[in-house]
Amino acid sequence: MTIGVAPARRTASAVGEIVAGVLVAVVVATVGLYAFSLVQWPAFNSSNVTRAITTLGQVVAAALFAASIYLYRVHKWPWIARLSAWIGLSGFVTVTLGMPLAATKLYLFGISVDQEFRTEYLTRLTDSASLRDMTYADIPPFYPAGWFWLGGRVGNILGMDGWEVFKPYAIGLLAVTSVVSFVLWKALIRSDWAVAVSAVTTALVVAHASPEAYSAVIVLLFAPALILAWGALHRPVTPDSEGAGATTPAGMNATFSRSDGKNGTFIPTGGRAGGWGAVLGTGLFLGLAATFYTLYLGLAAFTVVLMALFAAVLAYRERKSWNVLVPIVIKVAAIAVISGVIAATVWLPYLIDFLRGAPSTSGTALHYLPEAGATLPFPMFEFSLSGALCLIGTVWVAVRFSSSRRAQALGIGVVSIYLWTLLSMAATAAGTTLLSFRLEAVLIVLLGSAGVFGFLEGSHAIYQAINEPPKFRIAAVVVAAIGAMAYAQNIPQVLQTEITVAYSDTDGDGTRADMRPPSAVSYYREVDTALAEQTQRPRDETVVLTADTSFLSYYPYFGFQGLTSHYANPLAQFDQRAQAIEQWTELETPDQLIDALDTSQWRAPDAFLFRRGADGYTLRLAEDVYPNDPNVRRYTVTFPESLFDDPRFTVTDIGPFALVVRTT
Repeated sequence: MTIGVAPARRTASAVGEIVAGVLVAVVVATVGLYAFSLVQWPAFNSSNVTRAITTLGQVVAAALFAASIYLYRVHKWPWIARLSAWIGLSGFVTVTLGMPLAATKLYLFGISVDQEFRTEYLTRLTDSASLRDMTYADIPPFYPAGWFWLGGRVGNILGMDGWEVFKPYAIGLLAVTSVVSFVLWKALIRSDWAVAVSAVTTALVVAHASPEAYSAVIVLLFAPALILAWGALHRPVTPDSEGAGATTPAGMNATFSRSDGKNGTFIPTGGRAGGWGAVLGTGLFLGLAATFYTLYLGLAAFTVVLMALFAAVLAYRERKSWNVLVPIVIKVAAIAVISGVIAATVWLPYLIDFLRGAPSTSGTALHYLPEAGATLPFPMFEFSLSGALCLIGTVWVAVRFSSSRRAQALGIGVVSIYLWTLLSMAATAAGTTLLSFRLEAVLIVLLGSAGVFGFLEGSHAIYQAINEPPKFRIAAVVVAAIGAMAYAQNIPQVLQTEITVAYSDTDGDGTRADMRPPSAVSYYREVDTALAEQTQRPRDETVVLTADTSFLSYYPYFGFQGLTSHYANPLAQFDQRAQAIEQWTELETPDQLIDALDTSQWRAPDAFLFRRGADGYTLRLAEDVYPNDPNVRRYTVTFPESLFDDPRFTVTDIGPFALVVRTT
């Protein structure tokens, strides 16, 4: 299981590059976002000024990519080449997302829909580093806390509230990840190609995955991680066209080679005993996915298993012995152990409670089937630049699958997505889904990565086929550059809806960035002040029952009931809580309500934040109505005002709200 001195040095060098690249990306993102905040920009949805500056910044990033590629090709000033790539990638992310959002403090989609519970989670973990559920008191979190915990520490260090740190943290971490992805690509393929594929996949992720910021990090790393995993599991005896064959007898230290035959790589190419560095890297990726986004962990693990099966078939055909399967099984087990240890850092508290038999419901997180989940995605046939790139990638994978390890790894990843989608469709018969519609971004990035290789290899093949005319390479570069810029400058248009909501939602300061009248959120600060004065307790020691759950996104109070069952912790027993709330509305006297609160099986509300209705105090609740689409039905319950006409309750009218605080 030894790796060898030279590979260890290369691994240490790559780790050093990652650290240096991360520092550069942090500086670029920080300086960029701070500079954007110094100017009073017009709202993106009412002016083209910020879009113009965004395009200008993208051109500068493209120039840095071009400089890096040139320096790598002529083998000069490697550190300048790396620095250009790092600044270009992190700068591209920063300007493409940061500039359109420069006049608002909110991230894409503001505090609306799914972004509401994400902001709530970040607010919870900004308030405290303890692993706590985003909404409910006294239970461990169900959703992976990795991205939110890191963001919470950033917000805590900067002295920012969770809702306010969301935007800079989301953009900054994506900028950092783009640089990490480049370092991984550079360890696996030619350095100049690594710049190209990193730039393209970063643009695809920003366009298709950035609204869900924590999953975008995993999407960006998915393609190089699959190539790493394939290098760990598939150890051919004879060299392939990329120099990936074995040259070292089994049991000895692995030798390393690059696909360009010049630089080092993480993937050892010696006999079947090698590849342990790649095993470690794959385990780390799966562990990261487990702490960030459960669905992508499932897809990645599913893909690794498919790879292992395919590698076993190839190994058996090559050796005609079942013994060749043992190393593959051992490596899969090692990957599982490594990822499991990392996953335990966020999952262990929940698993302990679950295994101890804590009361729970089945949960409805998988109960969602939009139209995109009922059909197979074919991005390669969309009439767009990304569609054309995916089509090139599809052709390249098909043509090169038998001779290229990269094509094999990416091809297996694509196949796994389609298999997962089919399994999700089959699961609908059992009353659930596998949320396959959320995998389209991964599919686009995998095919986009393949498309870059297809374009590079295809243009070279055409160049040779037409007798190598001297200006053909220039023409190919010009076409690639124009296509890339055309796609990049259109990204803000792709994200138009998400950007518009960031300007139309009311932020934690009670203002809308588009300068229109704010919503009822503008009264939240008064509600918070009244709660603090009347309860005399810290926010995280107070439970509030409210249908205006966005209040919990701005202030770290615990809620008695969540937004919908789909985002609720199974240990919270969402449906039973809803039934209890409805039963409370049917009570007739304050004494009955007090008794019901005191005998509740859950920690009872310390306060109620209602809307005033014609017949009393109202709450809008939600129930799961899957398989219908939409999958949520909203309904209203009304509490008689007489239930709180008692000295044990204090009622305060604040704007459209009625705040009721239990005093004893």
